[in-house]
Amino acid sequence: MEALLETIVAWLWGLPLIFTVLFVGLYFTIGSKLFQFGYLPHIFKVTFGELFKKKDKSADTKGILTPFQAVSTAIGGSVGVGNIGGVATAIAIGGPGAVLWMWLTALLGMITKTVEVTLSVHYRNTDEKGQPFGGPTYYMEKGLGEEKNFKFWKIPAILFGIGIFTTFFITLQNYTISEALSSTFNISMIPASFIYLVLIYIIIYGGIKRIGEIAGRLVPFMCIFYVLAGLFIILKNYSEIIPVFSLIFDSAFNGTAAVGGFAGAAIAQVIRMGVARAVYSNEAGWGTSPMIHSTAKTSHPVKQGMWGAVEVFIDTMIVCTITAFTIIITGAWSSGLDGAALTLSAFEIGIGEFGRYVITISIFLFGLTTSTGWYTYYEILLRQVFGDEKKLTLKYKILLWFKWLYPIPGFLMVVYAVMYNLPGKAVWYFADITTAIPTFVNLVVLLFLSKKFFELLRDYKARYLNIGVVDPNFNVFYEDRLKKKK
Repeated sequence: MEALLETIVAWLWGLPLIFTVLFVGLYFTIGSKLFQFGYLPHIFKVTFGELFKKKDKSADTKGILTPFQAVSTAIGGSVGVGNIGGVATAIAIGGPGAVLWMWLTALLGMITKTVEVTLSVHYRNTDEKGQPFGGPTYYMEKGLGEEKNFKFWKIPAILFGIGIFTTFFITLQNYTISEALSSTFNISMIPASFIYLVLIYIIIYGGIKRIGEIAGRLVPFMCIFYVLAGLFIILKNYSEIIPVFSLIFDSAFNGTAAVGGFAGAAIAQVIRMGVARAVYSNEAGWGTSPMIHSTAKTSHPVKQGMWGAVEVFIDTMIVCTITAFTIIITGAWSSGLDGAALTLSAFEIGIGEFGRYVITISIFLFGLTTSTGWYTYYEILLRQVFGDEKKLTLKYKILLWFKWLYPIPGFLMVVYAVMYNLPGKAVWYFADITTAIPTFVNLVVLLFLSKKFFELLRDYKARYLNIGVVDPNFNVFYEDRLKKKK
């Protein structure tokens, strides 16, 4: 079965998708005049800088979550098991060189995430309670369907929706957390999985707003907690930092020979693992976190879009890098282990048994925020499908049923993996399959809507950076245009 899954992943994450991921990032990087690099100080000022002001300027705008709660939920949804188990598996399969391709994908992904978040906020809908919801299917409907008069917009929307909902049945959070708890505390994976299931129910019962509030409290703590532990190991082995960089760059373009328990990797496998794991981890281009960003209170779509760039930077350039360097600098990468077990082993080598407990707690918190963050994505998709006023009763019934069903597949996957002794690599191959289809569809749609993003970016620069002239007739939000028509 593992060989079959590997073949499917190699086909899905072949040259066409890898080229699309990198091309779209490069296209928007050039088209925006290197926005994510040239305006990086401004991006951090407008995002994290706003947190220290007494009053949020967007407080009077509509939305469910504050910008920080939205990005905390989104980071909670992306900074998770992908950063710990995913990065470890990328190195275990593709070798150290996969890390460089993760970095490159992330740097380009910063603008890709900015684009999809910006478009999600611009094209969002307001429901019967005055709450905004958006995402890729919304900008497919309005951007492609209404503005560009593309009558078949439902085809990419349905393909995207199906791709996203496959992750409902194939989810790794419960598995990775149960694996970590089992190996650290010597308990069975199934009871650990059941405990996790109960905690998910408790959190999602409060809805999107409650999830945002919890993420706002947990995410900063868990990121700092994890990063400090990793930095301690890296700095303790500071003499190995330059050799690690050398190994990463050399392996990225030459492949990796077999070392210890590592089987070796060809250059194609190195690139595929690096790009695939970067997308799974920071979700740039996947079209997931823009759904939660669309619920944020913000005065301009690009302002929230910049939180997307920050999200990718934190996720990959900081958290994933900490994981990768810890695994490589301790030598654990060639042990033959993979997934969470490899990361746990690296931290145990670096700071003793205490390190294993640190990472187990981190994995638990990361997985918890990831699972609850993903619940919001599904809910937003369901709200669009059943958003017609004539279907309100049906919509709320389906949302209630989904809330009760949501944690179950993750638990069943753990049961299946334990009963059939499914290896960790095989489980992560499932993740790659669920990522590929919605990512490809979403990236192609972003290219078709690129003109709208560049218009919004020019408007933002004119309004907030005094670059250019503000067009008083420009509609910052799509719904404003519809109101004017009425």
